[in-house]
Amino acid sequence: MYKANEKRYEKMVYRRCGRSGLKLPAISLGLWQNFGFGQSFENAEKMCRTAFDLGICHFDLANNYGHPFNGSAEENFGKILDCGLRAYRDELCISTKAGYDMWEGPYGAKHGSRKYLISSLDQSLGRMGLDYVDIYYHHVFDPEAPMEEIALALDQCVRSGKALYVGISNYNKAQTAEIQQIFRELKTPFIVNQPSYSMLNRWVEEDGLDSYCKDNGLSFAVFSPLYQGFLTDRYLKGVPADSRVGRGSTWIGSQLTEEMIKKLNDLNGVAAARGQKLSQMAIAWLLHNDAVATVLVGASRPEQITDNAAAVENLDFTEEELSQIEEILAR
Repeated sequence: MYKANEKRYEKMVYRRCGRSGLKLPAISLGLWQNFGFGQSFENAEKMCRTAFDLGICHFDLANNYGHPFNGSAEENFGKILDCGLRAYRDELCISTKAGYDMWEGPYGAKHGSRKYLISSLDQSLGRMGLDYVDIYYHHVFDPEAPMEEIALALDQCVRSGKALYVGISNYNKAQTAEIQQIFRELKTPFIVNQPSYSMLNRWVEEDGLDSYCKDNGLSFAVFSPLYQGFLTDRYLKGVPADSRVGRGSTWIGSQLTEEMIKKLNDLNGVAAARGQKLSQMAIAWLLHNDAVATVLVGASRPEQITDNAAAVENLDFTEEELSQIEEILAR
């Protein structure tokens, strides 16, 4: 039976999420890829255990993770919990999301209706064998659903005891402000926005979303921090055949030009001078933004999680380092 590392909380950094009492590890594990049907269960279990042994106590899922076998990541995570991790439930922060296409018919398609959001959470809880999740997100903005309906559905999930906090994902500044106003009136524990954000994808800064969240008591849980693997050492010498770009399994492969590879190598030089890998510096750079409570990392093997967790060992940047990074990114 699994027994967690007794020293798991010694190195990880924990940050308060928004103005709530909830703290999240600076690095969390996202189960988007490599945890669904057809993937190695043994490897998935080892990744979750490795994460928890490193103090990564936040596991982020969604109803459709495991596509095309929607829900299979949650099913496998439920089995991983049953294999020993469930004994530590009160130490875990488990989040899930709903918003994208999930099941057949008009009620399972991409949207934010009350029927979809509430029934989807019931399904997620059943797949994972949980009474509640810690954070329940609306996964993507739905222009066809009334914002009030979305907010009321999420609020009901909290009031029914099936979620402790709520969040949103893929919402811009204006959309976040609109739904937050409703949550304030309802007194819903709305604490987090989950956007894509990285050195190579800074739309949240251009949109003003990060400033809005800092000023209004919300935090970021950032996904795609390594820009689909660009901000790792995988592409410093070109495109390996077994990489995401080499397999054609990422929609941004065309961006890996000679100019991009030069940029990545220059960033890697800054990271090396800091005593870090490029991926570790990329994570630390995100955490330098006060809006960011946690960075969600994906993984295909346990060693990647160990590498990423080490980013917290050097989170400070000098002004010179920040200037160097900005100059490189501006090219």
